[in-house]
Amino acid sequence: MKHIRNFCIIAHIDHGKSTLSDRLIQITDIIADREFQDQILDNMDIERERGITIKSQTVCLPYSAQDGQTYHLNLIDTPGHVDFSYEVSRALASCEGALLLIDASQGVEAQTLANLYLAMEHDLMIIPVINKIDLPSADIERVKIQIDEDLGLDPDTAILTSAKEGEGIEEILEAAVQQLPPPEGNPDAPLKALIFDSHYDPYRGTIVHVRIFQGKISTGDTICFMSNNAEYRVEEIGIFQIIRVPQKSLSAGQVGYIIAGIKTVSDTRCGDTITIKNQPCDAPMPGFKEAKPVVFSSVYPVASDGYEELAAALEKLKLNDAALIFDKDTSVALGFGFRCGFLGLLHLEVVQERLEREYNLSLILTAPSVRYKLIMNDGSELVIDNPALYPDPTRIDATKEPFIRATIMVPDRYMGAVMKLCLDRRGTNTNYQYLTSDRLEMIFELPLAEVIFDFYDKLKSVTQGYGSFDYEVIDYRAADVAKLDILINGERVDALSQLVHRDSAVDRARHACEKLRDEIPRQMFKIAIQGAIGGNIIARKTISALRKDVTAKCYGGDITRKRKLLEKQKKGKKRMKMVGQVMIPQSAFLSVLKSDTK
Repeated sequence: MKHIRNFCIIAHIDHGKSTLSDRLIQITDIIADREFQDQILDNMDIERERGITIKSQTVCLPYSAQDGQTYHLNLIDTPGHVDFSYEVSRALASCEGALLLIDASQGVEAQTLANLYLAMEHDLMIIPVINKIDLPSADIERVKIQIDEDLGLDPDTAILTSAKEGEGIEEILEAAVQQLPPPEGNPDAPLKALIFDSHYDPYRGTIVHVRIFQGKISTGDTICFMSNNAEYRVEEIGIFQIIRVPQKSLSAGQVGYIIAGIKTVSDTRCGDTITIKNQPCDAPMPGFKEAKPVVFSSVYPVASDGYEELAAALEKLKLNDAALIFDKDTSVALGFGFRCGFLGLLHLEVVQERLEREYNLSLILTAPSVRYKLIMNDGSELVIDNPALYPDPTRIDATKEPFIRATIMVPDRYMGAVMKLCLDRRGTNTNYQYLTSDRLEMIFELPLAEVIFDFYDKLKSVTQGYGSFDYEVIDYRAADVAKLDILINGERVDALSQLVHRDSAVDRARHACEKLRDEIPRQMFKIAIQGAIGGNIIARKTISALRKDVTAKCYGGDITRKRKLLEKQKKGKKRMKMVGQVMIPQSAFLSVLKSDTK
C-alpha cells in the first residue's frame, strides 16, 4: 500500500489536463508509441471533436522513482466544464491528492477556484502545477502571485511544466511520489469498495469501477451490493492501463474494475458500497451527494415504436452518467417519451449526442426549462419543471424561480460588456473586486432561466474568450412567469410550450414563430403560427399556401373560364383548411430549442 498513490488532475477548461495525462502515460511506457494518440483518455468521439473531457477516466501508471522503488500511480483525468463538476466531485472521493493545473498565460480562473474548494472539502493534498510555460504570453511570476493570494497555496512548491513540450513531467511524478500520502485502509478487514463509476458492455454486462477502501477482493468471490442486497459472483477483476488488465485480486488502496455478469442495469448505483457476502463490512460508505439537475427537457423518439429502445438506452447511459435523471412523460404531439434532468445545457447536448451516436436513436428534444415553485391560492406549494403541467393561472398566488450566484473572472477592460450582458439577463451585481491590477472578479445574482440557453457563449463572445464562469444555485425568488403556447392553425402544440418571464414573452414568441415559419414546409392551405399567453395572441407568422396552376390547360379563350377554375380552387382550399393537419418536421422542434432572443 505504501507504494500506491491515488491522485487526479483538476483545472479550469482548456488548461491542459488531458495533454498532461497524455505525457504522464507516455513517460511510463504503458502503451506503445505507434498506438498512442492525443487525448488518449478521452475515448468518446464527442470528446475528441469538442476538445473537452466529459467523463473522468482512470489509468494505473507504473513508475520507477529516484529512490529505486516502483510505485503504482492511479491517475484520474477530470472534466473542467462547470456542467460536469459532479464528475469531478466523484473522482476526488477516490483520491488522496490532486494536481491543480494553472495556465501560465490565463492564470487562476473561476473553475480553478471551484475545483480547489471541492478538493479541500475532501481533505486532499494539493500540488500546484503551472502549465503552458512555453507560450510567448506566459507570465509565471504573475501566476505565482495569484497562487499565493487567490488560492492560499505556497507558490514556491509550484511545478513549472509544459505538457505540450514534455517539460517538467518527471518532476510531477516525483512530487506525486514524495508529497502525496499513500492510501489508508486495512487489507485484512472485511471488503469495503466504493462504486465511483460504471459502464455497460454488451458482451460482459455492467463493468463497475471501484476504489477499495479496506479488505481484498478476488476472482470467484460472491459480492453483495449494500443498497439493494443484490448478489453476484466475480468473473474478472483488474486495473485500467488504457485497456483493462486482469488481476488475481485487488486490495485496500487500489482502483480497478469488477466484472460479475451484472445484466440488471438498475442494480448498479454510483456511490454504492460493495462487500463480500459471507464477510460483510459493518457499514456502507457515505456515498455521493445526489446530483441536483437544474435544466429539464423532454426526450422523445422520432418514431413511436422507438420508445422501448430509448428506455433501455437511458438506463444504460445512466450507469455512465450518474447526474442524469429521467421519468416517463407523454405529449399529444410527440407521443411517449421521458422527462430528463440535466446539470446544464452542455450536459443536455452531450446526452443527446451520446444517445444518438452510441445507441443509434433519432430523438426530438423540447425546449429546456428550469424548476419553478408555485404557491397556490390554498397555500399549498407545487414544483413543476414541465410547461405542460402548468396549472390555471387563476389558481396561482405567486411563482418563484431559481436564482444562481455567478462568479465571473475577466480582464478589467471587459467590465462594461459583462455588466451589460448580465443586466440584460435580469441580473444584479452584488460585488466585484480586483484580484490583480488588471483582473477582476465579478459576482452576479441571475435567474437560472436566463443563463441556461446561451449565456456562456455570449460571455465568451463579449470577453473575446478571456471570461471564465462558475455558478451555484442559491435560492428561489418571486418572478412574473407566464406560459407561452405555440398554436399551429389554432391547435396548441404542447411540446413547443415554454415558461417565460412576462417581460421577454413577446420577443420569445416572435422568435419561435419565425423559426417555425422557416422550418415547416408549405401546404396547399395557409398555415397560421401563433404565440399565445392564455387567450391573448402576442405573435403571429403565416406560411402562405402553395398554389397549383389550375389554368395551365387553358390556352387563350374567354377569361371567365379561368376565373371559374380559380373560384373552384379557392373553395377547395377552404375545405382543405378545415380538415388539414400540419406535419411539423423534427428540425422545427430543434430550431425552437436553439432560440435566442437577445
